[in-house]
Amino acid sequence: MSQTLDGPVPGAAATGIDVGALHPVTGRPARRREIAVLMAASCMPILGAVLLAPVLPTLQRAFAGTPGVDALAPLVLTAPALMIALLAPVAGRIVDAVGRKRLLVGALAVYAVLGTAPVLLDSLPAVLATRIGVGITEAAIMTCCTTLIADYSAGARRAKLFGLQTIATTLSATVFFALGGALGSSNWQTPFYLYLLALPLAVLAAVLLWTPTVPPRATTALPPLPWRRMLVPLAVSLVGGVVFYTPIVELSYVLDSLGVTATAAIGGIAAVASLATAAGAASFPRIAARGPRFLLPLAFGLAGLGLVVLGLAPAVPVAVVGAVIASAGTGIMLPSLLTWVVGGLALEERGRGTGRWTAALFLGEFLCPLLVIAISGALSGIAAAVAVVGGISVLIAVVVRQLRLT
Repeated sequence: MSQTLDGPVPGAAATGIDVGALHPVTGRPARRREIAVLMAASCMPILGAVLLAPVLPTLQRAFAGTPGVDALAPLVLTAPALMIALLAPVAGRIVDAVGRKRLLVGALAVYAVLGTAPVLLDSLPAVLATRIGVGITEAAIMTCCTTLIADYSAGARRAKLFGLQTIATTLSATVFFALGGALGSSNWQTPFYLYLLALPLAVLAAVLLWTPTVPPRATTALPPLPWRRMLVPLAVSLVGGVVFYTPIVELSYVLDSLGVTATAAIGGIAAVASLATAAGAASFPRIAARGPRFLLPLAFGLAGLGLVVLGLAPAVPVAVVGAVIASAGTGIMLPSLLTWVVGGLALEERGRGTGRWTAALFLGEFLCPLLVIAISGALSGIAAAVAVVGGISVLIAVVVRQLRLT
């Protein structure tokens, strides 16, 4: 009798190259409702990353009497990303050992509780503690969702779904940023109520996601990961996290240096760049068959060119063009990197592989502002540092083009 696991089976794609795991009872592949749940759940870590950005000044003023508030308040926003970087590999191991579905449902439920807890708190250290907890659950949510998307699909369908995941998370960032600003206009605590969205998602995941059967293992030990094969993809993904986050974080500073100070104008330009990211991701399924040796130089080359233009822009229209080019490149970049990392992994390796990729990406995102600040200190400001990051991205494009990629 075969063992069961909260994840799908390898080799179920015998019915076609685009079919992943099949439902253990009905024999059907994952349908739109299962994919929709995974896409929506993938947006939850994005909510944690951007929702509070507009209310940070208000939150800092609310806790002005707290010692070290200038250092603690920004950590309320960035702590979850650091937790994802540190703990996604642990989540990946749990995913492979005990299953995807159970961990995802539990993480979504705890995420909702911890995410809304600051509404009842009047201590900044306590708020920060809940944010660390949110980051732990986000590591599990992102790893589970991405692993299940890979499990439930293969071939061209997997490429399409990875592109769709990037589109969904990118557009959700724009929506959550706007909601955070609107809800936080009167009270810094109000945006935290949005974390309750995770509760119905937990219910839907429990009801709709399914637990296929897997072949029994001769041993309870998990097979080792092919580390040697993964090292280069993970290193490139780390740099990709820095490049991906640079236009998101630094665009407003570049625009400010060019004389654009109105929040509405900056938000409008950021929305245009966000749409360019979505457009890049939408193009991915149509070009995915070209393979990483084409996709990665294209993605890093476009992103790098755009960042150089953005950093050296003499006027706002040029900066907007640079931001759009860079964002289109990053839209292609994420699904290309993810496909490169997980494409060759078996079922029992996929959770850990996805966890390590998530950790590399979010570590790059966490390091991005620190790197830009360090470079800007050595040069003539943020804009010059953005151009340098663009140059690094172009260099990565040249390097990966020379590698033997499959």
